[in-house]
Amino acid sequence: MSDSSSDDSRGALTGIKVLDLSRVLAGPWASQLLADYGADVVKVERPGKGDDTRSWGPPWLQDEQSNDTSDSAYFLSTNRNKRSLTANLAHPDGSRIVRDLAGQSDVLIENFKVGTLKRYGLDYESLAAQNPRLIYCSISAYGQSGSRADRPGYDAMIQASGGLMSITGEPDEEGGSPQKVGVAIADIMAGMYATTAVLAALLARGDDGRGQHLDVPLYDAQVAWLANQNMNFLVGGVVPGRQGTAHPNIVPYQTFATADGHVSLAVGNDRQFRRCMECLGLGELSDDPRFADNSSRVANREVLVHLIAGKFSEQPSATWIAKLGASGVPVGPINSIEDVFSEEYADERQLVRQLSRHDVGDIPTVSNPVRFSGTPVSYRSAPPRLGEHTRSILAMELGYSQEQIVALYEEGAI
Repeated sequence: MSDSSSDDSRGALTGIKVLDLSRVLAGPWASQLLADYGADVVKVERPGKGDDTRSWGPPWLQDEQSNDTSDSAYFLSTNRNKRSLTANLAHPDGSRIVRDLAGQSDVLIENFKVGTLKRYGLDYESLAAQNPRLIYCSISAYGQSGSRADRPGYDAMIQASGGLMSITGEPDEEGGSPQKVGVAIADIMAGMYATTAVLAALLARGDDGRGQHLDVPLYDAQVAWLANQNMNFLVGGVVPGRQGTAHPNIVPYQTFATADGHVSLAVGNDRQFRRCMECLGLGELSDDPRFADNSSRVANREVLVHLIAGKFSEQPSATWIAKLGASGVPVGPINSIEDVFSEEYADERQLVRQLSRHDVGDIPTVSNPVRFSGTPVSYRSAPPRLGEHTRSILAMELGYSQEQIVALYEEGAI
């Protein structure tokens, strides 16, 4: 497969087996990260349908004759480096297959509604009894306990109820309204927390050989990563509001309209502020006591932003980016996603790689951003076809005969 020079290198998690019972985004995002770092991930999917996101198109992956396949671009974004096995958990033989695989696994990731897997003997207590080393990671909307534990939840509602939408968008006085982030960031961040929790649990297991149950709620994760906005309220007592692109604690730190578009300015200290004012032809403001330090600039935000905005409007974006950038002032364009992948920098950093699948040829994938010096990220395989590895996993890892496998298909167990 293309662009996969690290395929034969040993990853940080080589030898770790992950059983992925999750679907949509948070769980698959976590398992893809573990797979990138070398773990062997088996993705368990519903027979005939698979992960919900396989059908979340268009756009669809196309084969070499430009015909749509049954896999959406959404599904491709979070399922590389995995093997797909189909199993009907409601069928006794299907759930038995998953139990047997759990007995061989280091990690299990699931995002079923709380209590669902207990009906099939696939809850943490049941599986830990047969495999005490198992790290069992449950991702849910509101966690495994509490008054909301039985509620379902999707990213947009978590962004809303968890506080993010209240600080995202233009303020009311400018005609704004609450907005969600342009990607399912509550899901993604829950997946990131889940990944770090799994890695910590693997490290802890080295002490006593025992796994543990990890409870990762989307809601709690969403609240946790509001970072300084949380503390602004807890310490300052003022409820944060929507400020568009502006920063609640730093000025000037926002987008500005130019003669032909917009730029994003991020002045983080007094030295950068002085250089910025000199570039804008407003050098005298550096000595103005109203703007002498960041706290003063925050207090006099409206006056300063008005003065700066007038200057930015006089010249095109490229001029300001070149001028400010040469002076060490953090500034950048407002790129579209097309712009991001069209720049030479995308090639320089290999932001996109190609993975081969025999039924479609090359499939693009966005690179994992981490660079390891000794255990590199691997790009071993494209997102799998539904059930692509069912037969091989049952035969090679669980010792099923071909006759048994055929019977399981006929019974609807796989």
